[in-house]
Amino acid sequence: MLVMGLACGILLYATAPIIAKNSPVDSVASATISIRVLVPAVIILPSMSMVRGWFQGNNDMKPYGISQLWEQFARILFILLATLLVIEVFHHNYVIAVYFSVFGACVGAIASHLYLFAYLRKQWGYYKQLLESSEERALNNVTRSLLNLWYASIPFVLLGSFITVTQLVDQLLFKQVLINFNHLTSSYVSYIYTIFSANPSKITTVIISLATAVSETSLPLLAGLKFENKNRQESIKKLLLENYRLLLFVLLPVVASGVFAASPIYTVLFSHDSLGAYYLVENIVQSLLAGLVMNSLTLLLALNMNKLAVIYIVWGILTKIVLQVPMTFLMSADGAILSTDISFLIVILLSYHKLDKTYGVKLRSLLPIIVSNEIYIVLLFVYQIFIGNRFNDLGRMGSFIYLAIFGVVFLGIYILIANMMGTSETIFGKKIGYRYYRYKHFQ
Repeated sequence: MLVMGLACGILLYATAPIIAKNSPVDSVASATISIRVLVPAVIILPSMSMVRGWFQGNNDMKPYGISQLWEQFARILFILLATLLVIEVFHHNYVIAVYFSVFGACVGAIASHLYLFAYLRKQWGYYKQLLESSEERALNNVTRSLLNLWYASIPFVLLGSFITVTQLVDQLLFKQVLINFNHLTSSYVSYIYTIFSANPSKITTVIISLATAVSETSLPLLAGLKFENKNRQESIKKLLLENYRLLLFVLLPVVASGVFAASPIYTVLFSHDSLGAYYLVENIVQSLLAGLVMNSLTLLLALNMNKLAVIYIVWGILTKIVLQVPMTFLMSADGAILSTDISFLIVILLSYHKLDKTYGVKLRSLLPIIVSNEIYIVLLFVYQIFIGNRFNDLGRMGSFIYLAIFGVVFLGIYILIANMMGTSETIFGKKIGYRYYRYKHFQ
């Protein structure tokens, strides 16, 4: 994995000028530097994924989830501090702040590595005992084993790169279409690309990570059930239903809250921009589809439907490529977003149809969670009309304080609705709240 990371880092460094030249940016030189600043993160990330996978292989999901939290926390904290110091304290150009923000990915990866190794050190006695009690396995043909490993990893590589490929299509074709066919200026295209893709992706990544965490938790459990003989079909059906419930329970309120708080979120992280907030809403809605895509494809891979998963991914990418040019020409940024939505939707429908047809999951049982979220969305809508709209024009600090209060209040409201509707008891076996449940994963 270290060799792979190093090879990919060298490749990214060498191709940075080509990528920058074909991207909707004002300065190719600055964009080239920004891409090359990513190289340290690209080198580190494969080895980090390998360590996470090792814990997953031992059915220990705690370090996988917590390391993701540390990664995002360290990355965001570094970005905020670096931006504050570069712009407000040292009064440098915002371009320098962008370089540091991009480097935040490397800082997050290092933080994740440190947590994983600290956890391994803490649990070393337990894993050493497992190693001593396990049966020895001789590798008769190392080359064949490595080739089998590479072959088995291809679907997972495609899964991990699916969303990134759709973003790359936007990056490479959006500029060419609007400049060559719509005859717009390079500076305007760069601005539109920034507010519809580059900026929102920093926020939607967090939402997609939540969905990925849920699906990755189900992966080893489903993979184990696939090879059981007794009640295999019923056990898989039950676990799929639990996966759907947990995913919707977490994802729907996060997306709904993000949509109604898009303007303050955009102001805090970037600047006050009504058009930017509009595109952020579209991207947050798209993150719901992206989360469902990642979950459905992960479930297919866990159930050994690798070939189907790869076919669906290829169809999704081809749909994005085919629709990108005409829809961007007709609808500009809205068209680029909609083409991605359609490609995601095709994969979602194909994947969940296959899962439900194979294992007979009754989606009717998800109705209480959907109804709970409908009530939550109605309350958000009423609040936004009568109260929330008044806070859309606040400054950065005011928006930050508003978001903190908004988040706490509506989190409490959602928990109250979930407890009253019984959805929390359906998923967790008990109501949510300090008197009912104490979360101990951090202990």
